[in-house]
Amino acid sequence: MSGPGARRLRKSALCWLALSPLLVLCLFPYAVMFITAIKPASEVLRPTWWPSEPAWHNIVDMWNATGFGVALFNSVKVAVLSTAVALAVSVPFAYALDRFRFTGEGAVRQFLLVTQMLSPIVLVIGLFRLIVWLGLVDTTWSLVAIYGAFNIAFTVWMLQSYFATIPRELEEAAWIEGASRARAVAQVFLPLALPAMTVTAIFGFINAWNEFVIALTILRSDSSHTLPIRIFSLVAGRYTVEWHHVMSAALVATVPVAIVFSWLQRYLVRGMSVGAVK
Repeated sequence: MSGPGARRLRKSALCWLALSPLLVLCLFPYAVMFITAIKPASEVLRPTWWPSEPAWHNIVDMWNATGFGVALFNSVKVAVLSTAVALAVSVPFAYALDRFRFTGEGAVRQFLLVTQMLSPIVLVIGLFRLIVWLGLVDTTWSLVAIYGAFNIAFTVWMLQSYFATIPRELEEAAWIEGASRARAVAQVFLPLALPAMTVTAIFGFINAWNEFVIALTILRSDSSHTLPIRIFSLVAGRYTVEWHHVMSAALVATVPVAIVFSWLQRYLVRGMSVGAVK
């Protein structure tokens, strides 16, 4: 076999060979998690790679025994709403920061940059006192507000950098055709900005989905726990740890993130061509 097809095949094989160590390194923890999740309880601590008989019912047992469905709903609610709040505030904020000039613009940019250096752990005591004063302790709405606020600075910084690459002439052409600024933004600017909005939405969702410290500080009852807290409760303070349940919970917790990423990745590619100029 020779020709361009053979060269492409050899090139692909070399690329996969070079990437195989990284691929194994990334997938190995998930393989261990999956195999432990389907092991019978008596074989969890045995040094065997594959169980003698896969116990697929471990996931159902874990779901019923731990109240996993409530925690899953809370995590989806917090991650989706906090991401929506961050985008709703950040898109007009980033657009104004890029398209308009005003007094104190440099200070605003510096403030956004400095806030990225602050860890939420540093502010957790102050946040807890604020939440107590507002009467929102042990509610997921407090997490929606906090995660959304923390994601705004990062989202504005990313969006503003991308918005600067969109030519102003596209909006000016729409104005010449009689469109208002709002219509030009909605029909010309935002379709071109869809890839950046998708990327920031993915980061915001993942940050809210994985956050642990603030949720552990604010949430109290089982009915308000998010997934990181619920999985943590399967390990902390127990004389015996049912690792097959822990791994089953961790495995199920990764599924929504994978679904969201796969779904938004499709819109990411689509957004690169929507609104393009011929």
